[in-house]
Amino acid sequence: MNYAQIFAHYEEKLLAIGEEAESLTFTFRALKKMTSTDFFLSLRQEVSPEDKQLVVSIFEKLSKHIPAQYIIGQAEFHGLVFKVDERVLIPRPETEELVDLILQENPSSNLSVLDIGTGSGAIAISLKQARPDWQVMAGDISQEALEVAQENAKANKTNVRFVLTDIFRQVSGKYDIIVSNPPYIAFEDMDEVGTNVLASEPHLALFAEEDGFAIYRQIIEQARDYLTEHGKLYFEIGYKQGKILQDLIEQHFPDKRVRVLKDIFGKDRKVVVDNG
Repeated sequence: MNYAQIFAHYEEKLLAIGEEAESLTFTFRALKKMTSTDFFLSLRQEVSPEDKQLVVSIFEKLSKHIPAQYIIGQAEFHGLVFKVDERVLIPRPETEELVDLILQENPSSNLSVLDIGTGSGAIAISLKQARPDWQVMAGDISQEALEVAQENAKANKTNVRFVLTDIFRQVSGKYDIIVSNPPYIAFEDMDEVGTNVLASEPHLALFAEEDGFAIYRQIIEQARDYLTEHGKLYFEIGYKQGKILQDLIEQHFPDKRVRVLKDIFGKDRKVVVDNG
């Protein structure tokens, strides 16, 4: 049996249980550190016993709905590599859009930034990497998540301050930018979540009370005390939450501009609060 045949065999099995077929070769290539060229050149070769065992091992993990990034132990985000495991969410492309937006709209140096619910640290570390002059603090309610974030900051040679906190509880000072990608999935929308996400990623970072708005509400109710005069709020949101969240923000910030922005797929995905 050659490599093309063994991949085809197990990819068919993955499709049958609702998993993405390409996850198998993606994980295999990453673990073997193979280039695209090396991979394609190998497809007609006979499978070695060691690689057959590796393919079977990857398939067994994927069939238990363990995401490929957890098997590999890392994920790429905004040009950087982040360690990920079951303690943190896997950073997603739509969050990269949020980071890009913040960088595009804030060219100034020496800004202070607070990232609420940092998880793996993807947002905070990416911002600090792109703007070394910014003072970036990142908080999370999970000590386990913070341990991963601190490892990622060290690996990416960025000086981000981390704090164990429930939203603002252990935070002081004022910030030019407060950003958050909080838990925002309503428990009744659990059936919209992918099986591998539901089975492996931390529910504390996925789901929120009050139809998914609980953390947003807490941030919005307290944020004015932590924003500078011209401070801005940036949120990642669920695709159904834009209008309700806009109304909530306008109640607490009647003097601010509120923008609901779409992602590359045309879905509401970001909310920005600023002075206009």
